[in-house]
Amino acid sequence: MNTIKTALLLGALTGLLMLIGGYFGGQSGVIIAFFFAMVINFGSYWFSDKLILKMYRAQEVSESQAPQLYGMIKNLALKASLPMPKVYIVPGETPNAFATGRNEHHAVVAVTEGILKILSKEELEGVLAHELTHIKNKDMLIGSIAATLAGAIVMLANMAQWAAIFGGVSRDDDEGGAGGLIGLIIMAVLAPIAATIIQMAISRSREYLADAGGARVSGNPYGLAGALEKLSRAAQAAPMDANPSTAHMFIVNPLTGRSLMNLFSTHPPIEERIARLRSMRPR
Repeated sequence: MNTIKTALLLGALTGLLMLIGGYFGGQSGVIIAFFFAMVINFGSYWFSDKLILKMYRAQEVSESQAPQLYGMIKNLALKASLPMPKVYIVPGETPNAFATGRNEHHAVVAVTEGILKILSKEELEGVLAHELTHIKNKDMLIGSIAATLAGAIVMLANMAQWAAIFGGVSRDDDEGGAGGLIGLIIMAVLAPIAATIIQMAISRSREYLADAGGARVSGNPYGLAGALEKLSRAAQAAPMDANPSTAHMFIVNPLTGRSLMNLFSTHPPIEERIARLRSMRPR
């Protein structure tokens, strides 16, 4: 169901892009905006792992340096039929985790120091299986496609704002010109908001899929449910010093404690995620 929802949401982003492009600049406007967005997000997709790991000062660890963590990931990757990803540890007490990399052969699973201290073995396995499912489901690629479409929409909206400022609407007919200008302004304001909401909905759908897949890989949905409870409480008590543009990558929203960020959360409600997991049977 969530896979279908993702496809529909990506289709909605594409339709919104075509609608706005036709309204603002015709076919050429769509092509120009999409090209620039594609170039920007292609670069982001290709180098995102290096950028985010450097941003959070993550350090790669070997099997000898973190035998328990490395062994868990190795075993779960085997169960998920995935190549062994690189393993990184992020300095910091706030418990969280994320996966990155452009594909399953260039993947990274990163955990914070804090998560290793508060989770049980079963809970940590659930978290790691969740992140491996993101890799298996190619969520980094899907996120990049969504970002490309949303970015193109934002660029078209910016073009519309400049057109409104410098009189890009015909004024041959005073009433029609005024109406066109108002429509231009409304579209310029609402289009980026709509694109952002759809992009966040895609992210939330992928989180549900990763939860379900992680429960299957680990064989214990209750472990992941317990982990989400602990991680959510920790994020509420001490939000992570995270860049909002990377919040969607983490297993729980690292900005949860900031009320303004809750309005634009890239994650589903934690209570709903836990309820779904607890309705599943262990394998």
